[in-house]
Amino acid sequence: MPRSATTHDDSALPFRGLILDFAGVLTDSPLAVHRAWCTSEGLDEEAWRRTLNDDPVGRQLYAALEIGHIDQAAWNVGTAPLLGPHVDPINLMGRAWSGVPVARRMVALAQAARDAGVRLALLSNSFGLEPFDPYRHAGIWDLFDVHVVSELVGIAKPDPAIYELTLSELGLSGPECVFVDDHAVNLPPAAELGITTVHFQDEQAAVAQLEALLGVVAVLAT
Repeated sequence: MPRSATTHDDSALPFRGLILDFAGVLTDSPLAVHRAWCTSEGLDEEAWRRTLNDDPVGRQLYAALEIGHIDQAAWNVGTAPLLGPHVDPINLMGRAWSGVPVARRMVALAQAARDAGVRLALLSNSFGLEPFDPYRHAGIWDLFDVHVVSELVGIAKPDPAIYELTLSELGLSGPECVFVDDHAVNLPPAAELGITTVHFQDEQAAVAQLEALLGVVAVLAT
């Protein structure tokens, strides 16, 4: 997505920075896709959620992936047998995630904010970059001025340090920024820094709230 060449008076902006989570904010909820993928693999439809959230080894592997202690390829190898003995580890994350749609209204909102002169930061707890890069797959990487991905920086939300790092990378203060995340637990550390927070629960409602906060209008591409 190209950068806007238009110059802007930043002093007229109600906020100068917009910080967006990735999964569940810039994408649709992955739950239905993951359930369908499980069924296609001959698994119980809750196998993905249960393995990553409830299985102690699965939780440990995912936490290690988030902060770069293991890479996605190693996560694939470690997680596949937890899902089922017949599950192929090759590009496991990519196979389960590639069908998750982009949240088109939220992406349009982000583009409108950028066109208005707002600086954009992607703040994402990682689920790996190789062999499957979810950000480039979704086509949103180049939309952002700043990328703070937990795997690359070694810390993950809701650690306060990752929000401080994001503000530093943006060159902005907390009160100058808005942060959107679908997990409520990730919001309080941002609010402690003076960042205005939006709990994403519904795309249409979140976009409307951001339009009001930022003074922009999201326009879907035809």
